[in-house]
Amino acid sequence: MSRPGQRLREWVLNIAAVAGSICILLTVAAVLLNISLIMFKTGSMSPTIPAGSLAVVREVPAADVKVGDVVTVARGEKLPVTHRVTSVTPGIAGQMVITMKGDANAVEDPEPYTVQNVRQVLWSVPGLANWVVVVSHPLVMGGITLAVAGFVTWVLWPRNQVVRPRRPRPAHAAGK
Repeated sequence: MSRPGQRLREWVLNIAAVAGSICILLTVAAVLLNISLIMFKTGSMSPTIPAGSLAVVREVPAADVKVGDVVTVARGEKLPVTHRVTSVTPGIAGQMVITMKGDANAVEDPEPYTVQNVRQVLWSVPGLANWVVVVSHPLVMGGITLAVAGFVTWVLWPRNQVVRPRRPRPAHAAGK
């Protein structure tokens, strides 16, 4: 392999190793810190968090929630809802009663939510949820898998190298 080709191979391999290490660290941090991602399908939190946004959320005790926080609450069999907290009052058995309202909504949600834990929105990126949906498609995932497999094959495939003949070893004296 030519010297520039070898340099390119090593450079690409180093970039991939760093990217892989970052992914592993982020995954471990997400598990340890109880962080996950949510996608916004509706515009009820617009303009703060428009439809199609991807948000990073962290599960926290409901007792830590303050008015003005944007949180996601579970609703049993229904999809979870993410809105801004308008009031927090103590409930029974360590639960909190939270009322919420979407930024784009004229009125508060019809019923308060009685919860022990919520997922608090840490930050969001508009439009990123659409990319997650595209990348999650089986054909796209298959293409990515094939591309990565091809890359790994290219990096690890043995190269034709000049083999230098070995020099004969000197014979040792028989009596020593």
